[in-house]
Amino acid sequence: MERRRLYEGALRGVARRFGFREAATPMFEEAELFVLRSGENILNELYSFKDKGGRDMALRPEMTAPAIRMFVNGMSNDPKPIKLFYFGQCFRYERPQSGRYREFFQFGAEIIGSAAPETDAEAIAAAAAMIRELGLKEYRIRIGHIGVLRQAISDAGIPPESQARVLQLLDKKRLDEAREAMAAAGADPDAAEAAVRLACTVGGREVLDAVGGGAREYLGAVLDVLDAMGVGGVEVDLGVVRGLDYYTGMVFEAEAPALGAEKQICGGGSYSLSELFGGEKVFSTGFAIGFDRILLALEREGAPFSPAGIDAYVVCASDDAKAKAFEIVAALRAGGASADVDTMGRKMAKALRHADAVRARFAVIVGPKELEEGSATVRDMATGEQSLVKIGDLAAAVRRAG
Repeated sequence: MERRRLYEGALRGVARRFGFREAATPMFEEAELFVLRSGENILNELYSFKDKGGRDMALRPEMTAPAIRMFVNGMSNDPKPIKLFYFGQCFRYERPQSGRYREFFQFGAEIIGSAAPETDAEAIAAAAAMIRELGLKEYRIRIGHIGVLRQAISDAGIPPESQARVLQLLDKKRLDEAREAMAAAGADPDAAEAAVRLACTVGGREVLDAVGGGAREYLGAVLDVLDAMGVGGVEVDLGVVRGLDYYTGMVFEAEAPALGAEKQICGGGSYSLSELFGGEKVFSTGFAIGFDRILLALEREGAPFSPAGIDAYVVCASDDAKAKAFEIVAALRAGGASADVDTMGRKMAKALRHADAVRARFAVIVGPKELEEGSATVRDMATGEQSLVKIGDLAAAVRRAG
């Protein structure tokens, strides 16, 4: 938990520096909220149940829909854009595997109320800054435009009811299955193969030459803003579609090669959901980071982590000093130092070994000699050096040295 809290704090810090404010939503919602957002197929992944009022409820499988529901219910009149971030547990009934759990943590952010390249670039820049802040060394960010492949498969003659499945297969690079699905849907063979080639087109800004019209101009404008913000190494991948119907334009993903085949750690894009939940149509851009997955990637890269210890561990050198030891530990804590005290009646040698085991920076030793002088012996656990410090000065001395 110490490691997780450290990384969680890093993500929160970046979000605040980007001007996002934290939001929290219930862990369960009406199941319809997620069906409206993701379609009927999501029911197979939900932990759903009926409450005592007979309502169909579900543990949240993601947090975008709850955030937009919250916006529609209570924030729709607030000045735009609204920048929210959130962190919490989500639940999906799917096959557990490395880095994928039925209960998992998601860190995400939404920029609500603006449909512009600048907004999309801001979201990508925030996600990139968060990944960098965590210390991940190897990662890729790929951006695309949902309209490119949608237009391609539509031009191939694939009917609307079959398009979502084909897009999902192309997004996952299950190309043979995509070809079979397009053939079964009556697609023109040459146009279908052109869509497959488009889904495999990845590179730098030059990739935009393969994109027509508005999508090329829009992605170019996003890249311009990212360049201005110093966000480098972004690839253009025309096969990124995210596989969900509600995305409206730019989509992006981040992946960590250290995770192998299941390497996605972040995904997002521009969308419109508010009208599904009873509000006016408002365009937004958001992303979510798979917290458990990115921690696993850091672990596989060998990211260093040293658990923090305490500033001081107070040791009694004699029974006469017990009361004074508790007085000292209370004073240390009141002075802002993290401190603990021996409550097991250990002898000096064992107490010092315990101080080392709990990673105390200092041992504060109190015995007859120290009592006479109104002082305590402060022992640096790393070097073994000792000094006599007045009891009133202990907290300041420990904090300063630490």
